[in-house]
Amino acid sequence: MKKSDIKFQYKRYNENAILVQGPQEVDEILLELLIFYKKSIEKFYDKLIVEVILSYNSLLIYYVSSIEDVYSEILTLKSLFLSGFKNMSLKKRLWQVPVYYAPALAPELPFYAENKSMSIDEVIALHTTPLYTVYFIGFLPGFLYLGGLDKKLSTPRKSIPSSKLEKGSVAVGGDQTGVYPCDSPGGWHVIGRTPLSFFDIDSKECCFVRPGDKIQFISISENNYNDISSLILNKNYTPKFKLL
Repeated sequence: MKKSDIKFQYKRYNENAILVQGPQEVDEILLELLIFYKKSIEKFYDKLIVEVILSYNSLLIYYVSSIEDVYSEILTLKSLFLSGFKNMSLKKRLWQVPVYYAPALAPELPFYAENKSMSIDEVIALHTTPLYTVYFIGFLPGFLYLGGLDKKLSTPRKSIPSSKLEKGSVAVGGDQTGVYPCDSPGGWHVIGRTPLSFFDIDSKECCFVRPGDKIQFISISENNYNDISSLILNKNYTPKFKLL
């Protein structure tokens, strides 16, 4: 997809919100465009908006008060898009996420591997190879929607969701993979667990990862998992990243 090919549609979502809808695709160029568009809107409106919510291909803009002239607001949004992004450059961070892939913390792993006609080591190798793209955060605070799962690992979601998946569970559902940031019901297949916490209400950034970042899962041993868990418990661990 080229930037010049991307067109947006604008429509009133409710009395306080406007939806900006892009092509129905999951695409990194579209993602970067949406991220910069979001920043431009937030800077221009400042305190006149409550928030701008990013998804795979859209922005939902919530205003503080009801929109009296929606056509005027849409014209303003269009002008903001047309006036920027000529020299946009997104600083991407690659986060290394340690994962302990073992039945002890992921009882479904052997069954998942068997259903895919793979060994557990093959599942781990395929899951840790890609650099996943963070498209947006949602469903739960700190739940990352990632693109880049190897198609060989794709599997239908559970027909009956589990009543509780543990915090840090690394799971696969459909064509996606992700990490459950807290104990939660879930319909994805758990293949490992990370000691990292993706949501901390007491930190400056509740979630240290942002849309546009990259994620690489790193296989670790049980001892490594326990060591990192202990450091996190004592607030002596900082997630690792490098700039791309």
